[in-house]
Amino acid sequence: MSSLFRGEEMKLCQIYFKSEVAYSCVSQLGEMGVVQFKDLNSNVNAFQRKFVNEVRRCEEIERKLRYIEKEIVKEAEIDLADAEETCEAPKPKDMIALEAKIDQLEHDLLEVNTNKDALRKNYLELIELRHILTKASQFFEEHSQHEVEDTVSKTAFSMEGPLVNEAQPSSSLRLGFLAGIMNRDKIPSFELMLWRFCRGNVFLKTADLTELIEDVQTNTLQAKTVFIIFFQGEQLKNKCKKICDGFKATIYPCPETLTERREMLKGVSMRLDELKTVLDQSMNLRKTLLVNSSQSLKTWFAQVRKMKAIYHTLNMFSYDQKSIIAECWAPVSELQRIKDALDKETKKVDTNFQTIIHYVETKESPPTFNRVDKFTSGFQNIVNAYGVPSYREINPTPFYVITFPFLFGVMFGDAGHGLLMLLAAGFLIQKENYLKKAIKGNEIFELFFGGRYIMFLMAVFSIYAGLLYNDFFSKSANIFGSKWRVNLPMNFPFENIQQLSLNPNPYANESDKMYSGSPYAFGLDPVWQLSTNKITFTNGLKMKFSVIIGIMQMVFGLIIGLKNHIYFRRKVSILFEFIPQIIFISLIFVYLCFMIFIKWIKYAGNDDELTGACAPNILLELINMFFLKDGTVSEKDGVVTYDLCKRLYPGQHFVQMVFVIVAVLCVPVMLFTKPLLMLNKHKKSSKYGSRLQGQRNPLSINGNSSDEDDDKNAKAQRLGHTSNSVINLENDADLEEEHFEFGEIFVEQTIHTIEYFLGCVSHTASYLRLWALSLAHAELSEVLWTMLFKMGLTMAPPLGAFMMFFIFTAWGVITIGILCVMEGLSAFLHALRLHWVEFQSKFYKGEGYEFVPFSFETILNEADNLEN
Repeated sequence: MSSLFRGEEMKLCQIYFKSEVAYSCVSQLGEMGVVQFKDLNSNVNAFQRKFVNEVRRCEEIERKLRYIEKEIVKEAEIDLADAEETCEAPKPKDMIALEAKIDQLEHDLLEVNTNKDALRKNYLELIELRHILTKASQFFEEHSQHEVEDTVSKTAFSMEGPLVNEAQPSSSLRLGFLAGIMNRDKIPSFELMLWRFCRGNVFLKTADLTELIEDVQTNTLQAKTVFIIFFQGEQLKNKCKKICDGFKATIYPCPETLTERREMLKGVSMRLDELKTVLDQSMNLRKTLLVNSSQSLKTWFAQVRKMKAIYHTLNMFSYDQKSIIAECWAPVSELQRIKDALDKETKKVDTNFQTIIHYVETKESPPTFNRVDKFTSGFQNIVNAYGVPSYREINPTPFYVITFPFLFGVMFGDAGHGLLMLLAAGFLIQKENYLKKAIKGNEIFELFFGGRYIMFLMAVFSIYAGLLYNDFFSKSANIFGSKWRVNLPMNFPFENIQQLSLNPNPYANESDKMYSGSPYAFGLDPVWQLSTNKITFTNGLKMKFSVIIGIMQMVFGLIIGLKNHIYFRRKVSILFEFIPQIIFISLIFVYLCFMIFIKWIKYAGNDDELTGACAPNILLELINMFFLKDGTVSEKDGVVTYDLCKRLYPGQHFVQMVFVIVAVLCVPVMLFTKPLLMLNKHKKSSKYGSRLQGQRNPLSINGNSSDEDDDKNAKAQRLGHTSNSVINLENDADLEEEHFEFGEIFVEQTIHTIEYFLGCVSHTASYLRLWALSLAHAELSEVLWTMLFKMGLTMAPPLGAFMMFFIFTAWGVITIGILCVMEGLSAFLHALRLHWVEFQSKFYKGEGYEFVPFSFETILNEADNLEN
């Protein structure tokens, strides 16, 4: 929890490896996932780094594995086994054996697939040829009793008559023919094309196949038709062949005599049986290879990706002849664990050598590392979407866990809708292990799934707020008994009763008294659901509560900012930023809450002249406070009157004047004090540096400098500077690191001051969205009930009972689609804005960058997401 509240302390480490153990040490750090390496070769091209060839080998192996995976996926009956949990990155010497195994497997698969495709193509062609031979025999039998002379005379006009006389093969008038097969949907266009280009001098005979056969080109099942074209002469034959090629029809040889066709058909059938046997054996061999591969494929993927990640990381290190130097960020709490792991890996190779970890002091800002779990990760993602916390800055996530769903519940407050959301969130949580795998690759569902615990808490607070509002699908529940009663005459016509306006006057006569004087046990009294002044009452109540909640959260944000100032030892910010800010918001806006509570306590909701009718308007009181006016004094026609019943407490006007004056004085204090103090400090440091330079430079000139000064002079000379400029260079470097520009600081402080003091007003008004969205949700739900359910319940019994089924369906769809999903999303976004702008602006900078450790788990998960 401490790490979640404030990011862990980080150290910049230099690790000195021996070349022989670098691979295994990096592998062990990848399994631990606790260090973030820095790229020490950022100026080196990626293709010129030391292990670029090893990375390419890993990528080539990964390509081969993807090919094998693609082949396995084609086989629906084969399931991929999960990767071994204990699989580690293989050693470099084991990479050769793994690469050889995968190469052999790819080679076998390619060979099997090539042979299978060739056999499959021959098999499909023989099937088509068998169909053609069978249908051709039927064509010739239909016309075997007609004379060839009659066929020739009728070819261009009719489809009747004998075309070929097999008994007279030597006849000079005999027709030639082409037999083939093509897709059935192309036949009409094909026939029309033949007629036009051949001028009606050909005869086409077709026969549709009853079964779907696999196409040789596309390997898909298609409806096909066998055709025979009869023609006379070589010219028509060439035209017919070209047209067949254009329509992608397949032409097969077909003998002219019946005996030859039968012999060919017999040979085709025998060849099909042989190919079927060989093809089955080939498919079985392919399946065996794929089944064996499926058991280890994901493990191989994990190993190769780990190897690739290790070599990528090794490319980031600095090398000399004997050792390897790495720089990384690591949490202080993990340093001992890291050292033990490195020593363990080093001793496996060389017991005389020890991996050295050196801690480097740097002014570079470390990354931010907040430990999260599956419950807090969703809230942390919301914070990071605005900005990653600065290093060691207080993280708002622990406060989001409560405040975010609470503000959502205030806006969404309906116990019925909250219950539906609770069921949905409970389902996601209950089935999280299954759904985590099922929804991989679906960004929308992954978004909802990642926020399942946020949704659960939002539902809980929505139910709580709904019970406070006594709102359950826009209806109220009388659980504890109403504290109101209506006194009507005995003979009052109840059919004329209209909705009543409630008068909360506890001092009325017993006969006129409606309110008992004691509050409802929990939440809102259900009788307000029937009152005409319900909206007037709930609006005032929710509006004031929204202001109180908002001011409480903003003050809490300032207190968190104080914790940041104390931790970073910013005394000036505490004295001249926090104190003016807390004084201003307390004297104006906390005082506004104080007036609300005083009004609630002092004034009753009745018409009594002393206690009810003259209750002050809080908004007018605040306006009068800013203009230094006394709200109890009024002037009309030159006559000054005093309305003392509108005074909240004695001395109110004087107290408010003092508050406003002190609050206004906080503005120049915050605006000018901090920049002037920083300017004064900068002048003092500049004078001290000049005086120190004057004391040291003569010693350097006279040759009487200390050994330290001599070292500095020598270093400066190596850099091309004289010894007299050493101190100046150091001072310049300090000024560059601590750059001071009074104009920039003053402008920044001016913007910060204006933003805060004006923001206090706008942010307080912004919290009124809690009231506005709560009102909108309640009224929309009530309108939906009135337009649908009330309409169905008022119908006559036979029709009403039938219509209620459809009305309930429409009500359920609209309730879930609009009131739960759309209204829920709206409330979520408004709660998000209140936290990002109104709350976080009081203490949060969010200028850090996230700690991204070198972790095999993260690398493998990202790779799986990309594949899906």
